[in-house]
Amino acid sequence: MPMQAELILDARNSVGESPVWSARDQALYWADIPNKRLYRWNLADAATQSWEADEMLACIAQRADGKWVAGMESGIFQLSADDDGRLRGERLIGVSHARDNMRFNDGRCDRQGRFWTGTMLMDMAAGARVGALYRYDGAGQSTLPVLLDDLIVPNGLGFSPDGRTMYLSDSHPSVQAIWAFDYDIDSGTPHNRRLFVDMNDYPGRPDGAAVDADGCYWICGNDAGLIHRFTPAGRLDRSLEVPVKKPTMCAFGGANLDTLFVTSIRPGGDLDDQPLAGGVFALQPGVRGLAETPFGN
Repeated sequence: MPMQAELILDARNSVGESPVWSARDQALYWADIPNKRLYRWNLADAATQSWEADEMLACIAQRADGKWVAGMESGIFQLSADDDGRLRGERLIGVSHARDNMRFNDGRCDRQGRFWTGTMLMDMAAGARVGALYRYDGAGQSTLPVLLDDLIVPNGLGFSPDGRTMYLSDSHPSVQAIWAFDYDIDSGTPHNRRLFVDMNDYPGRPDGAAVDADGCYWICGNDAGLIHRFTPAGRLDRSLEVPVKKPTMCAFGGANLDTLFVTSIRPGGDLDDQPLAGGVFALQPGVRGLAETPFGN
């Protein structure tokens, strides 16, 4: 049975996002988007370290050599963590945003090591359908073609264990949908888009996600303080509580990939009813996750 959510760090992140378990480092990494920071929490001693980037840091994927690929504001970057607390960045490829004041949002690698990430207008309340989904394959790619557009807040990227199903959500209150796509693992192309879950029928807006070893899809119910597990058929299997209203993304990690880590948002205003908002939490959901494929694998 799931245990109660445990606080592993009272990080007070403005927008904690993109938790990634590094088997290489036996550590959890994540970003605080508006504060331009990358965090690391070590499993062995619970020690925490952070580094500051030059742009907002939205989503990350680790390379086999320990460096990072990240979706930021002006493009996709390679990042290295320096001893002085800075993230040294090299822009790998730029992006032609549809409007000013946009950035990347959710992202991760597919099972073949390609980096997928979407963009959004920073003024989420505007509800502008200017977001797009991109794929970065690595060296030799000179442009970022749009693979999917007409999005407001692309989120919830995930891939089935065999890599042949891709999931994507849109978190905006006017959408709140999760879609599934058939995914060509050779070309890295999604097709046959269909509604997987209408989150208007469940508590919370769909935010970041993870897929477990059984092929079930875990999605953060933002505004509801819940993490939902849906079967591959789109049936709600269970919902786990976290002690904050705005969980943002979950990721499996730990030595046996049986811990579910969850990042969250610390909004402004009165936080008497959620003093741990912006913290990072761990749950034991009773299932195992899948190792993240390194970028460029």
